[in-house]
Amino acid sequence: MAVSGDGPATQFAKDQLKSIIERIERLEGEKKAITDDINDVYSESKGNGYDVKALKTIVKMRKQDPNERAEAETILETYLRALGML
Repeated sequence: MAVSGDGPATQFAKDQLKSIIERIERLEGEKKAITDDINDVYSESKGNGYDVKALKTIVKMRKQDPNERAEAETILETYLRALGML
């Protein structure tokens, strides 16, 4: 049989859980707002004639470690050469 108790420890756990959930919900809302802002910048850049796909690739590349990026580029170039695409 489960012990029912709303003692101080139980109330603390409930309050802590509620606080965690509320923080996650707030951050999810902020994340959506930031995502919307990023999409607005991409739309603006497209309106100015920039290729959005290329911009996204550049952003992704800039996040990578330079050594990892160089290795990936070398592998890609090797594969392209093997396929006669370079």
